[in-house]
Formats: sequence, C-alpha cells, structure tokens
Amino acid sequence: MTLKIYGIGASRAARPLWVALELGLPFEHIPTPYAGGATRTPEFLALNPNGHIPVVVDERPEGALTVWESMACALYIARVHGNPDGQSITPANAREEAEALRWSFWTVSELEKDALTVLMHRMAMPPDQRKPELAEQAESRLKVPLAVLEKHLQAQNAQGKAYLAANRFTVADICVASVASWIRPAGGLLAQYPSVSNWLQACVDRPAQKQARFMK
Repeated sequence: MTLKIYGIGASRAARPLWVALELGLPFEHIPTPYAGGATRTPEFLALNPNGHIPVVVDERPEGALTVWESMACALYIARVHGNPDGQSITPANAREEAEALRWSFWTVSELEKDALTVLMHRMAMPPDQRKPELAEQAESRLKVPLAVLEKHLQAQNAQGKAYLAANRFTVADICVASVASWIRPAGGLLAQYPSVSNWLQACVDRPAQKQARFMK
C-alpha cells in the first residue's frame, strides 16, 4: 500500500502531513503548490476537480481511494492508518471519535474564516495590502468561539486532561490547532484565553507540526 499526500506545508495540506508524521507513517509527499497553476492541470483535476490541495490518495489492495478537504484527509488518515490503542493520535473509542468529529467541523464553521482573515491582514500579506480594520473585525467575532474553546479546555484541565478529546494529544488537536494557530499574530486576543493559549503552544511545539509546516 502507498499513501500519497499532495500539497505543501504552507497550506491546509499541513493537516494531513502533520497526522501522517505523528503516526510515523511511510508516505509519498508530492509537492503541489496552490499557486502557479499546479492544481489546474488535467492530471490534478482528475484527482480533485475542485482544484484545491490537499489531496490524499490511498492505494489499497481493493483499489485507490481519493480524499479531498483537509479535515477529511486528516481524520481519514488517523482513522484508517492509525492504531486505536489509547496511546496514538487515533481516537480509541466512540467518545474520542465524537470529539474529533465535532471539534473538526466546529473549527471549519466557527473559526477558520476569521482566523484566516487575522493571519492575512496581520502577518501574511504585504504590509501595503493589509487592512487592519478587517483584522479587528475578525478578532472581535473570534471572541465567541474562543470563549467556547476556553470553557471546554478549562473543563478538560479540571479533569486532568490537557487536550481536546483525551488526556493525550489526538487528531482532534491537530485539526483545531492547525486553524487556531492562524490567530497567533493577534497576541493580545489570545492572551485573553489562557487555556487556549497554553494548549495551542503545546500543539505547535510538537516536532511533527514543525516538520509538516516546512514541507515544500
């Protein structure tokens, strides 16, 4: 079997790359930038007609499986290629699976759009193209989901659990932290949510995250 991951670390492809690295999986990284037309070739569009990275192709005995959408890619790799032994990042039971699913989908619907706005207009875009007012508006809206995340992490901490789904780092943390990390340029905002800030720092300090982020 061969696992192929199309994309680059400086994109949403960092999510499945991070998962594969945490699991220590053998995989083929196929560098595919989102700019320059690489995702618009006939060959790539045959894999993902939406023309976006990441794409995961899992060549299995029963035939190749193709997965789009970064969260789906990350959850698929953890579920299909991980070991639900209560030690790895793979959910070990129904409760952990539920946590991974709900927080991943929550991140897409409640966090991602405004987090990306903060990243772009506080750091990623050239200074002369940034619009601070858009970042300020996004930061104001982010106070609602960050308060939800803060409350959950406080409850987890009260039970001796430092992470979202369990007392160990799991794919749920990867899916949420990969987006929450975009808010870091707004340090004053994150400082208002100490449990989120501490949890996020623990996530982004992991060697696999740093390795995935710089894969080109």
